[in-house]
Amino acid sequence: MHRIKIHQGKIAGLHVDAVVSPRSAANDGVEPSAENDLLAVLSIGDVQLIRGSEATVIEAIAPRWRGGDCDEDQQLASCYRNAMSVAKQQNFRSIAFTPISYGPCGFPANRSTKIAIQQITLALRLNPFIESVTFCCFDPVTTALYRNHIGK
Repeated sequence: MHRIKIHQGKIAGLHVDAVVSPRSAANDGVEPSAENDLLAVLSIGDVQLIRGSEATVIEAIAPRWRGGDCDEDQQLASCYRNAMSVAKQQNFRSIAFTPISYGPCGFPANRSTKIAIQQITLALRLNPFIESVTFCCFDPVTTALYRNHIGK
């Protein structure tokens, strides 16, 4: 667990190889365009690597909470597994996650946090080259929830 860190505040200023950011499975009212063509072929739980001039982002196609009977847990776990797989393929040493599916997607906070910690812990066991995973929390309640789940 020493390779898992909790950060409260903005992602800007963190020095990591990539940031994982959620994207809702619904297109959120965005009209189809050339830049959204790739999203059309991705499924819930998939990720895509976006290299920008200032940051590398792994965009995770996040599930919406639908009551827990629609494979949401497995879809969310897939987001974390796939993001960590990309990190391994790209030889990233550090990665930061914003909460996936928690908040606007309606996933229960405690449930999504538990899934995140389980998947990252497993991925770190499988990939000793990743030196750190940082969970970026934007408020004290989420920060406390993550700290409770990792025992810090």
